Amino acid sequence: MKPARGVMRWMFCVVAVLLVVPRYAGNERLPLISAAPSITVARYVPPGGWPARIGQLTPLAGHTLRSHDPAFGGFSAIAWRGGRAFLMSDGGNVVSFALRQDVAIGARGHVLADGPAIGWDRADRDSESLILDPASGTAWVGFENQNEIWRYRANFQRVEGHRAPDLMRSWVRNQGAEAFVRLHDGRFVAFAERQPNRRSRHAVLFSGDPTDPKTRAAPFRFLTPDRFDPSDATVLPGGDLLILTRRFRYPFSFSAKLVRVPVAALRPGAQVRGKVIATLAAPVMRENCEGIAVTQEAGATIVWIVTDNDGMPFRPSYLLKFRLN
Repeated sequence: MKPARGVMRWMFCVVAVLLVVPRYAGNERLPLISAAPSITVARYVPPGGWPARIGQLTPLAGHTLRSHDPAFGGFSAIAWRGGRAFLMSDGGNVVSFALRQDVAIGARGHVLADGPAIGWDRADRDSESLILDPASGTAWVGFENQNEIWRYRANFQRVEGHRAPDLMRSWVRNQGAEAFVRLHDGRFVAFAERQPNRRSRHAVLFSGDPTDPKTRAAPFRFLTPDRFDPSDATVLPGGDLLILTRRFRYPFSFSAKLVRVPVAALRPGAQVRGKVIATLAAPVMRENCEGIAVTQEAGATIVWIVTDNDGMPFRPSYLLKFRLN
């Protein structure tokens, strides 16, 4: 009996270790951003210079962002609060800073306190969309792979709630919750990246906080420009949506279209189509435009766009600033 007890004790120890230690599939741990990352900002001017107009946008400034921090980059969303930009990567990391000319002031790194799965790799923490409450700092984050929405306290250090909405559970992994926005009346809208077909995308209209089980949800469809996928969305001062869509073409070139959608068109079961107000393409920008936000400066509506370098250090991250005419 003693050998049998020894074997059982050994098996118990192995099982206990497997339950405690994160699974290992040969991949390294997802890098986490440092608390005070050093960021280098340089002026970006496209080949041939900036045009006077790009559709309904007037270019104001372009910046390249670089850092030696291995977790820097891969930005999928941007939000502004208290004069600071918050750039969120698709790996659960957030960088915040104030921008003065070509200097990032007071840069801070934030790591999401928790999220779907164990957070070992990017598939666990594929954070693609960010909403920040300007008053409280409460953050809502959309995770594309799991099609879940999580709510965090200010500075992302505590989870306040999370949910996998029923209408989003059938969305395809890695083609799911890509864009996420909060309307002025407190409703939320989520967009799938590439489903159900080439001409339309799943979308869900929430009556309130999506992490609240009592919130009602209704589906509708967003009709995209030809083969362009929604990557982020924001709300204009008047309440209309401004949806950032992008398209990839081989060998390696992206283009983007900004689509304005009347807020009144957002209704359960609707087929929603917007108006293209600007196109970003080579030579002005050929990178992956992933995040969009709107601020106000001296009565003007300012549109900010951040690019995703897909975790490739040789590609810079761009932060572009435009005035909406």
